[in-house]
Formats: sequence, structure tokens, C-alpha cells
Amino acid sequence: MKGLRIGIDIGGTFVDAILFDQNTGAIRLEKALTTPQNPSIGVFAAIDKLAVDLADVEVVVHGTTLGLNAIIERRGAATGIVTNAGFRDIFELGRGDVPRQSMYDLHYRRPEPLVRRRRIAEVPMRLNAAGEIAVALDEEALARAVSQLVEEQGIESLAVCALHAYKNPQQEQRIAALVNELFPDLYLSVSNQVICEYREYERTCTTVLDAYIRPIFEKYIDQLALQLSERGFGGNFLIMRSSGGAMTAEAAKRKPLDSVMSGPAGGIIGAAYLAGQLGLEQVLTMDFGGTSLDICVIDKGEAVVVHETRLQHLPVLIPTYDLRCIGAGGGSIAWLEEGMLRLGPHSAGADPGPIAYQRGGGEPTLTDAALTLGFIDPDNFLKGQLPLSSSAAYKGIDKKLGRVMGSDVVDTAAGIFAVLIAQTEGAVREVTVEQGKDPREFSILAFGGAGPLIAPLLALEMAIPEIIIPNVPAAFSAWGMLMADIATDISRTLITELDASVLPSLQDVFHTLEAQARQSLAAQGIAPAQQLMIRNLELRYRGQEHTLKVQVGDVPDYDAIRSGFDTLHERRYGHRSEQSIELVTIRITGVGRMRRPQLKKQRPSPGVERTGGRREAYCFRESALREFHVIERHCLYPGDCIEGPAIIDEGTSSTVFYTGQLCLVDDFGHLRIRSAQ
Repeated sequence: MKGLRIGIDIGGTFVDAILFDQNTGAIRLEKALTTPQNPSIGVFAAIDKLAVDLADVEVVVHGTTLGLNAIIERRGAATGIVTNAGFRDIFELGRGDVPRQSMYDLHYRRPEPLVRRRRIAEVPMRLNAAGEIAVALDEEALARAVSQLVEEQGIESLAVCALHAYKNPQQEQRIAALVNELFPDLYLSVSNQVICEYREYERTCTTVLDAYIRPIFEKYIDQLALQLSERGFGGNFLIMRSSGGAMTAEAAKRKPLDSVMSGPAGGIIGAAYLAGQLGLEQVLTMDFGGTSLDICVIDKGEAVVVHETRLQHLPVLIPTYDLRCIGAGGGSIAWLEEGMLRLGPHSAGADPGPIAYQRGGGEPTLTDAALTLGFIDPDNFLKGQLPLSSSAAYKGIDKKLGRVMGSDVVDTAAGIFAVLIAQTEGAVREVTVEQGKDPREFSILAFGGAGPLIAPLLALEMAIPEIIIPNVPAAFSAWGMLMADIATDISRTLITELDASVLPSLQDVFHTLEAQARQSLAAQGIAPAQQLMIRNLELRYRGQEHTLKVQVGDVPDYDAIRSGFDTLHERRYGHRSEQSIELVTIRITGVGRMRRPQLKKQRPSPGVERTGGRREAYCFRESALREFHVIERHCLYPGDCIEGPAIIDEGTSSTVFYTGQLCLVDDFGHLRIRSAQ
């Protein structure tokens, strides 16, 4: 039986494995606890629960935050840097700025650098700003420097970052060749191959982080590929990219940094696809898992992609979805700071987990609060695979928080949710109000294990008109990965004033970059007929620092480019200018179209009365415990309408909505929650 696809998403608490049968449209979800010390154990534990013959599986798509976790937890490879003589301190000096959240902290101290100064080597060489050789590479000095880094400093991976290499990669290419001759087993990241853009500090950071995670990422991917093969899998093994799309496992090993935000990317791809299917133009995605809550805007079917982000305090020049991440999830710990209730960012994770897991956790978490408020069935958590203790959660919240605050346990648990909603509102406003958008014009698409639990409450607080809970929300990110096309990004910095006279030479650059993108797609098995090239220019008014991205057609037209940029600038910043515009970076996204699973309408309601129980739970609309109608989701059919307060339980997730809210089941089985007025 062919036509099977598997999506795998590793979260902070659980590994989600989803099996999709393209022939029948059937979906199966299994979960296993995340195993941080060896992530592949959790991956195969989830796959084994699917009980499927991997020989029948055509595609396995995997999203992983392995690289991101290695950076956050400082457990990457011992890394060295080779750079120009006189520029040894670029990486440590940085920009001299302070993170936004610490701007008023007089005692702020920058974190220790990932690469110590003793592991940074200077080599005589120099290109000028035009990319011309000013000082030739001293090959003997290079050999001595790299030998010292390997033999005395014990580095496993090397980042090569030379001035102006984006203009002319010649010196970096020679360094790479010599290093490979001297130390063929040394992992190597070369800046012009990682990111061919200007700004020496940002390019250095990006290359260093690529080198820092490369060894553990390559070993992990090789291990997974080998184990899949040993179990009979012979299809395509794909890795998600941070900006959407996927890449083959071999391509991912060449550009590991492109995968650091690949877990959340799956949910955004799925959300964009679903928004198109449902005819929704403006959607807020809300991915709420065990350790974090990620929010993203989808506008007219497209999620915003940015080309610079931060991993902790370090700038990184990679394409990634424009996410706002809150360090709060189901496992996030509630704590007190000078008598004030706080939530996260530290998490109980999968081990030991929340108090209710009874696996040694002693700190109250959001999951414990949800259990105390009656939102979760302790006997049906994870379909009964992980029974919870309500009494342990209740006692833990009382002991650690309630008694100290002089508050009732239920009120304390409700306060934990109130803190979370306040944090979430701030993140939503960053991607809507601060970008000139009104959140009341959006629908919320909520997924992740805790997304359906939180979204209806957020909608009440922010007057958002509709919440959509997709099928199998707990594994929606894994499902979204099955929607991914193969993709590759190629960029080049080319700073010049843009006018009609520049367009012919610009077309030549487009063709050069497109040839590189087509070569990358072909190497990943994409036929020319399946390839699509998307052209973008990053532009700014002359004298500005930051840019806006404008898409252009196959035949660039200056008037259309100028009009598009002016309109976008006015929408974003409230004004336009008569100033000339400046081109900064040319970007090509090559897309290899893949066959996507199709949504199928579900059978209508048979007209029988729904069965379900009742349970006391906390209604935020009434600020008191009330009796909630409890329904198992598999008992719902298209056309069904449920009045709140109610809980829809599906074992891996609970949808909770309140007095004055209605839930309608649409033709595809998605839940659509709106105000009853």
C-alpha cells in the first residue's frame, strides 16, 4: 500500500508523528515524550506507535529545533574562527546594542561569546570594498593558525569569515581548499557559502552559528537516515526549513542553520494552506506547545518572511518566518517575583514535567493550572497514555503559590492563565498593531496541544471575532510539514541606486542567481517543469538603514517597482517620499512543487443526539466555577453547533470555550468558535 506520508515534529515536551494516507484522506496521530539527550529515541518511539510498514511510506518530513536548542543550551561544537588580520574582535565587539527587554537594566551584562578569543585566528589577507585583492592571502600563516586551533585549542568546527567575501569569494575559497587538505575531518563553514550578504558582524555571526551546530546536526541527520533505511524506508527524507518549504536531508546537512526554526514553520505552512482552503485572508496563527507559544501573521494567504532574526542575542542572516515567541507553554513554570505572579520562560519540559505527571516535578506549571481549573480530563490525557494527578497539581499550586499569595487555589490557577493572556496579547500587538494592522480583523488559527485551550480566552480579551481549531490540532505542525514544497534561497548584496538604467544588468544578476537555485533544486530531484522562481528586491529610500522587500516579475519594470515600494512604505510607516530608492539585496527563492495532500469534506451529521458528560470547570466569562458540557470530538459532525460553556476533548488536546461563545463544525470537521451575539 503506497501513498503514505509521515510528518514528525519534535517539541519541548512531545514528539508528534502524523500519518497521512493520500488515498483515503485518513489521519493518524501518535505522541511520544521528547528525549533531549538523544532526540532520535523519541522520534522512533512515536513512529513505532504508528505501526506502519515504512516500505509503504513515500515521504518523511521532519521539523527539528535540534540546532536551536544547541545554541540556547550552549552545547554545540568547539568552534574556531579564521578572519582577517586586525579583525579578530569583530565577533565579540558586535554592535554594542542592548536587547530591547534589557534596555533599562543598568546591570545588564552580555552573555559569554560562543567562541572564546583564543579560538579566533587572524591571517594576513584583505579585499577592498569593491572586492579587489589589497593584501594576498598568506598561506603559511593560515596553515600555522589552523594547526594551532585544531591541535592546541581542540576545535571540531571552523568558521571562515573574510572581509567583503560577498563581493569576491576567491580568498575564502582558497582558505577552504587548504584547510580541507590539512584537516579533512574538520567541519567547515565558509561565509560566502552560508550567506553572501554584506555587514561583517552579522555575516560572521551567521557563519559561526552554522559552524557551531553543523557537527551535531550532520550526525543526527545521518543517524536518522540510517535508522529509517534499516527499517525499510526508501522514499524521500526531507527536513523543514525555517522560512517554509523543505529540503532533502543531504541539502540540510550543507545548510544546517536553515532548519533552526523548522518546527514552528510546519504549522505556518499548514495554516497558510488551510487559510486558502477556507477563504480566509487575514489569520493569526497560534502554536502553543509544551515550552513556547509562537504567533505569526498570514496576510492574503502568505506568511511574512524576514531575512534577519536573532538567536538569543546574536543576529542571524537566514530567511525565517516573522514569529513572535513567548517562553510560555504547557510545561512553563509559574513562580513569584517580589509577590508578583510570573509564568515562564523556564519549563518543566518532558522530564520531570509538570507536578501532575508525578515524574518528580515539584514546580507548578500551566498544565497543573489547567487541570485544577477542570479544563483537562486527568484520565484521558494523551488518550489515557499518561494519566494525571489532579490532587498533586492542586496541592502543588497551593503550596508553592496560593499560600504565599494568600489566595484560593482556583483563583491562583486562574491568575496563571491571566498572566499568560497578558503576555500573549503583547506578542499579538507586536505583529498586528505595531505593523499597522487591527487584530479584530483577523481570525485565530489555534493549534499545538494547548492552542485550543487558550485561543477562545484570548479572543474574549481582544475582541477577535473567530477562532478556528483544525483537525488534530496537537499535531498540526507535523501535518503542515506534509504541505511543504522543496525550496531554496539564494541572495546577493548589490548596493546601488535603482533606476531604469540599472534594470538590464539587474536582469543578468537574476539569471545568475536563478541558475544557482535551479541547480540546487535539480540536485534535490526536482524536474525543471516543477520549478518556480520567485524574485524579490530589498529596497530603501536613499539615506535609510532598513529595507522593505518588493516582489518583481520576470521582466522588471521600474515604474511598477517604484510604485510597489512607495505603497508598501506608506502602509508600513504612514508616509512615502520623493527620494530616490536604493537597491540593497537581490533574493531568489526557488520552489520545487510537490504533490500536496488534499482536504476532504467529512460526512454530515447523522442527526442523532450527541452524548457527553458534564464537568465543573472555571468560566472566565463569569469568573467562577460552572458546569461545562463535555463532548468527545469524534462525536461531532459537520453542521453541529455547541453553546458554551463547553469542553471538546480529543485526548491530545482540549478546546475550551465559555458562556456567550458558540462552536460550529464546518464541512471539513474544523471547529469555528464565535461570539453568540
